[in-house]
Amino acid sequence: MSDIEERIAGVAFNDDGLAPVIVQQWDTAEVLMLAWVDAEALRRTLTTGRAVYWSRSRQEYWRKGDTSGHIQAVHEARLDCDGDAILLRVDQTGPACHTGTRTCFDTTDLEAVDGSATA
Repeated sequence: MSDIEERIAGVAFNDDGLAPVIVQQWDTAEVLMLAWVDAEALRRTLTTGRAVYWSRSRQEYWRKGDTSGHIQAVHEARLDCDGDAILLRVDQTGPACHTGTRTCFDTTDLEAVDGSATA
């Protein structure tokens, strides 16, 4: 088994064969988006250096930027402590969100209470 295949085998994919990917700008730590991968999408990402995801709505692979030009060049991929979530650190060209904004997390503020003052 190759090194990449061993790393993919370490991912705890859910019952649908998918794992969530948190996508972060590598140099600023800005959270850009959340996407999903199956083993093949992760394999393509790790072997090509470009982010590839599984579209749950379209039921197909999509390489970020192929239609928009807003590519994600992969700098680092990390697995969380439980093996069921992936952090992908990328260099984002242009907007990350399909709505045309830099990040998918810049629209609705849920106005959480600041808990830093509590013990």
